[in-house]
Amino acid sequence: MTGLSLTPTIVVDLGGSGLVIFLSFMALRYANFLVKLQPKNFIWGFLFYFCFAMAAFSISRGVGHILRIILVLGGQEKVWQQLSPWSGGFNTLLMISVASAIIYYHKGLAAYKAIRAEAEKLAEANRKLAETAEALQKMNTYLEDMVADRTRELSKSEKKFRHFFENSKDMVYFCDIDGKITDINQSGLKMLGFDSPPEQFNLLSFFKNDAALDRYLSTISENGFVSDFEMELESSDGSARHILLSANAIFDKNGFMTGCEGIAKDMTRLRNMTDQLIKQEKMASVGQMAAGVAHEINTPLGVILGYTQLMMDDFDKTGEVYENLQVIERQTKACRKIVADLLKFSRQSDSAKVEVDLNGLIEEVLTVSEHNLNISHIQVVRRFARVLPKAIGDAEKLRQVFINLFNNSHHAMANGGEIMVTTSHDLAAGEIVASIRDSGTGIADDIKPRIFDPFFTTKEIGKGTGLGLSVSYGIIRDHGGSISAESPVQDRETGQKMPGTAFHVRLPVAAEKNVINEEQ
Repeated sequence: MTGLSLTPTIVVDLGGSGLVIFLSFMALRYANFLVKLQPKNFIWGFLFYFCFAMAAFSISRGVGHILRIILVLGGQEKVWQQLSPWSGGFNTLLMISVASAIIYYHKGLAAYKAIRAEAEKLAEANRKLAETAEALQKMNTYLEDMVADRTRELSKSEKKFRHFFENSKDMVYFCDIDGKITDINQSGLKMLGFDSPPEQFNLLSFFKNDAALDRYLSTISENGFVSDFEMELESSDGSARHILLSANAIFDKNGFMTGCEGIAKDMTRLRNMTDQLIKQEKMASVGQMAAGVAHEINTPLGVILGYTQLMMDDFDKTGEVYENLQVIERQTKACRKIVADLLKFSRQSDSAKVEVDLNGLIEEVLTVSEHNLNISHIQVVRRFARVLPKAIGDAEKLRQVFINLFNNSHHAMANGGEIMVTTSHDLAAGEIVASIRDSGTGIADDIKPRIFDPFFTTKEIGKGTGLGLSVSYGIIRDHGGSISAESPVQDRETGQKMPGTAFHVRLPVAAEKNVINEEQ
């Protein structure tokens, strides 16, 4: 039997084995290229190891086939039979490794997908973190602008508050729980009599009345505030000021009171004006009453005086009856003088007002009065303004005013002393100021508000009617001026308090064209 030729089979086996080896290495080379292109790609990594295993398997398989053909055709069939088990086992081992790689591909791919998903989440988180960081950066920039704007607003607000604090005409202060002032504006310092804050500075020490202090402390402690609290403060120079106080307590975060803040308005001038208005109303009422009384008693006094003088002609001048009639005459004339003063006080007489030289008028009064003053060891010092504008007034009534003032000073210096007469021109107020200052006993604080009241006098009975200052007050007010008393007297040069009393008479200037600047 003629067998078939094995040549085609051998050729195909040799060619196939070589082709398998070639193609497996080409696949391995391409897989290696993909791995280098994307080193972190799981599929390319798996494909590289798979191709590597297939290349090893193709070498083992192909070389085994080629070696078998060569040994069989070379008559070395026994040698192949010895190598065949090793070649088959090696091929089987490589096939198992390829199968293992294929079997674990799905699990590896799942792990890769899980890792990839986590990586993508991490990448997304990083992206969001980057976006958040960018937003934070923008917000930080915007926040810086906001802080800058807010700082400017706070600075502007602080400037407004500081401007209000420093330029307020009322006292604005802050103090601690013990009343120690921690901050106060310039108006407050001035109100308390200071130019700059002293080292020891306690608001409570300036309360003049202890009852008012207790009421203030209890009210602000119970209510946390005081509103429109009327009180008196005693400044460092001893002068009293009527103030209207409003204050709020300051509390910490635990609700404990740590201090207070407040505003105090100086009501002294308003209080004085109110008292003056009340006094004027009272004096106007007294003036109306005085006018009526004067008219009612003037006629019977004239009758009494007339009959007394007639009876005096009927009796011997050396007799007792004549002396008694002289007493009646003298006392009746005294009563008529009181009536005349009442009429002057009530301004019932006509007033002829002309231009008056105040320096000359006062000099005329001193010409009459100075001799008596010198007898009582009282020296008169003149400090007249070199040039003084004229005033409009009734010269006779103004003389009466200054006579009354000189008489008061005379009575206040029983053991002698000094009277200083000063005249000046207050350009700002448009007034002429005449001051009569003595070195006498002064005026007690408790009677100062009453010195211009009708019939009020500190002189002994029979030595004064109590109408001198009241009549003077009415005359000056009728001239559109003012009269005030100062006791003790503050020296204008040294600022010290001096004993005695000073009466300041202020009269309006006659006309604008007559105003002369003393500095010219």
